[in-house]
Order: sequence, then C-alpha cells, then structure tokens
Amino acid sequence: MLDKSCKEFIELLSSKAPVPGGGGASAYVGALGMALGCMVGNLTLGKKKYADVEEDIKELLCKSEEIIQELNDLVEKDAKAFYPLSQAYGLSANTQEEKESKEAALQQALTEATLVPLQIAEVCKKAIDLHQSYAEKGTRIAISDVGVGVAFCKAALQGAKLNVLINTAIMKDEELKKDVLKRLEEIENAGIKKADFIYEQVEKMLGGK
Repeated sequence: MLDKSCKEFIELLSSKAPVPGGGGASAYVGALGMALGCMVGNLTLGKKKYADVEEDIKELLCKSEEIIQELNDLVEKDAKAFYPLSQAYGLSANTQEEKESKEAALQQALTEATLVPLQIAEVCKKAIDLHQSYAEKGTRIAISDVGVGVAFCKAALQGAKLNVLINTAIMKDEELKKDVLKRLEEIENAGIKKADFIYEQVEKMLGGK
C-alpha cells in the first residue's frame, strides 16, 4: 500500500475498495506521528546546546525508526487481514446453508482482522511513549512538532480501537473477545492519558493554556 504515492493512497482510501480502510489509515497516521518525533530528534543532533543528550537522542531515533517500520508494515498487514473479512461479508445468505457458511467464514476471518488493529494500537502506544522523551530532550525550536506527532499517534490509537471494536461486536469466540478487549483497554488507558499529558506540556511550552 505504501508503495503508492500519497495521492494514490488517499484516492484509494476514499473509494469503495475494501482496502485500505480505517485500520491501515490509522497505522499510516501513527507512522507520520512518529516521523515527526524523528524530525525533532534529527534537528537536535549536533547542537552544542543539546550535547549532553546526544546519545539519548540517537537511541531514541533508532527506536523511532523501528516503530515507523512496524507501522508501515501494519498498513499492508491490515489490508491483507481485512480482505478475507470483506469477502465473507459479501457472501450470499439466502438459504440456511448459505447463512451458516457465511457465518463460519466471517468468524474465521474475524480473528486476524481484529488482532492487527490491536497491534496497531499497541505500537502507537509505544510511539506515544517515545514522544515524551522527545518533549523532554528535543530541541525547543521544533517542540510544536512533538505536540503534532503525539496528537497523530493518539488519533491513530483511537482509530485502531474502533477497528477492533467493530469486529469484536460480532465475534463469537468469547474468550478471545474478552482477552482482546482487556488488552485494548489497558493500551488505551495508558496511551491516551500519556498523549494528553505530553500535548498539554507542549502547549504550555508554547505559551498556551
């Protein structure tokens, strides 16, 4: 998916094609958010004023680049996971046999289609964590980009959450559903709280409320 130009990706996203969808878009937005953190890190390197955190920033950049790669991969992974589910939704259900066959196909496809956006949410939480370090150690001249980056990652996490919920709503594997929702709640509670804190700190640094 990301081999396409930004314009092509947006055009495809806006079409009636089943993929990419909200999950892939969330992963993409998360990658953009982490890329903004990287930009702040790269602008910090080599500055005498920040020489004492140079090694910390280098380590942050390595971790950030890994997260960007994970999220890039998840754009593609989400498309591959959702496609079988979209096909299952399109199956005929005129007879009882067809209804049962369709339901079986749906439930089989649901697992992967649910676990991928859960993974997207989890990686976005890691991205948010790194933004806190960029806010603390990154150059002040680009501190606004830390705020923008963490806002992107928060939105991506929330987007991934909705893609989990739309699938768990029809999931019949109650044990898996319970485990997924518990993990999702943990990720969201920690991630959103931290993202809001970082954003507020950046806003204060910029003279906001």
